Amino acid sequence: TGRPILANDPHRAHGAPSLRYISHLNAPGLSVIGAGEPFLPGISIGHNGTIAFGLTRFYIDQEDLYAYETDPAQPHEYKYKGRWEPMETVTEQIAVRGEATPRKVTIDFTRHGPVLYADTKNNRAWALRAAWLDLGMAPYFGSMDYMRAQNWDQFRAAMNRWGAPGENQVYADRFGNIGWLPGGLTVNRPNWDGLMPVPGDGRYKWAGYRNMDELPWAFNPAPGFVVTANENTIPPNHPAAKLGVGYEWAESSRARRLRALVSANPRSSVEDSMAWQNDTVSLPAQRMVTLLKPLTSSDAQIQRGLDLLRGWDGNERADSAPAALFEIWFSKHLRTAVVRAALAPEAARLVGAGDPSRVIAVLERPDSWMSVEKRNDVMLASLKSAMVEVEKRLGPDPKTWQWGKLHTAVFEHPLHAILDATQRQQFDVNAGPIGGSSFTPMNTSYRNSDFQLTAGASFRMVVDVGNWDASRVVNTPGQSGNPANPHYRDLAPLWAKGEYFPLLYSRKAVEKESKERLELVPQ
Repeated sequence: TGRPILANDPHRAHGAPSLRYISHLNAPGLSVIGAGEPFLPGISIGHNGTIAFGLTRFYIDQEDLYAYETDPAQPHEYKYKGRWEPMETVTEQIAVRGEATPRKVTIDFTRHGPVLYADTKNNRAWALRAAWLDLGMAPYFGSMDYMRAQNWDQFRAAMNRWGAPGENQVYADRFGNIGWLPGGLTVNRPNWDGLMPVPGDGRYKWAGYRNMDELPWAFNPAPGFVVTANENTIPPNHPAAKLGVGYEWAESSRARRLRALVSANPRSSVEDSMAWQNDTVSLPAQRMVTLLKPLTSSDAQIQRGLDLLRGWDGNERADSAPAALFEIWFSKHLRTAVVRAALAPEAARLVGAGDPSRVIAVLERPDSWMSVEKRNDVMLASLKSAMVEVEKRLGPDPKTWQWGKLHTAVFEHPLHAILDATQRQQFDVNAGPIGGSSFTPMNTSYRNSDFQLTAGASFRMVVDVGNWDASRVVNTPGQSGNPANPHYRDLAPLWAKGEYFPLLYSRKAVEKESKERLELVPQ
């Protein structure tokens, strides 16, 4: 179209009712539409008729754990700069149904933050300092500022006041501009990196927060597009790369897959962005298939697994048999086997299944870890154990295997654990089979015990900037918080199939499609 397109599908833990709520706020001088969280005012993902905005997490290290020596005679005092300093104790009263007297709960605070654990036997205590606990830090509330912005400079100024959590913000406006910038309180640690707990005796103090201008940003970048997917977006040659901004970034395969898709299209459409949000190609799967291609086995069961994976393109569709085998192999068998083969027993116990990208890197370049022969043996032996598990779960015939028979989109209500089967049918929402994994652009993370979906796109939006009524959106599992309301679950099937509906904005379009009107009249 020649106009910018802004697509956003932030990933969060799934549940019912929905995390996001789609709304359109109109007031004098304000008309903003999109999604926020029901307990927060404003719109954090959407547009205001001039600019569009979306977010993904930018993992700033905003926390530190402090360890204290406590006074044996006065356990609520801790040593700070050579003297004993009293903790502040806050007492809360909590009413409990069936109990006549409210329960009293006390919380201790040091000068750094709340005490998480006290070991009175050994005279130790640990407290948390967190940027998001500082005064005025209401997470996500900063959207009340930027949702009013009318241009890049105003948006950037608003983001300079954003506190928590750390976010990548993408931007587009009706004048044809696009941009990206991260935001969040970035701790300045003068004499340590923040990776380990430190003594709370006064030697390790935060020196305030860094100016947001120290972080990278882009406005109308040369490639003509911006992609963020929770990966480390700080360029290695940028000064911020040496500031210890953060350490725990998402694995980069989703971002690399999206960059390849977007860069292959010099001009793209709203439909393209919707397809990319629902893309289920796994780059880790493709890399592992490449490693398996030259291997053979005299074991018939292993060879069946090799034959199934060898010609696979890495697309983890819900109806894919190779995807079912690969995910069970990679998540439950291969990674643990590689860690055990590469490390000493005690180290392997601590590492567990290992970081996925590191495990693949070891397999692709095994020389410093193990011989090529041993690597091949590890892959084949773990593939056999995966085949055993798949056959147990899905039967002996691979023609009947489907990833979606294992990987299902179930949105559990917070009361799930205490509900009976009938109540769970009412409160939980089962959207059925779903493809993808945590490594595909359509991020569908799952728990290993039963492969049930645990996290993914809480909301999907594709904005045709300037032609606002052509924008598309979907929430999940629904807009209502009442399990008896049909709108509690009616969007889950659309979401699971990668479908959308129009995000209508203009007064004329909204009134034409309105089904119900609720008018509140003051008394």
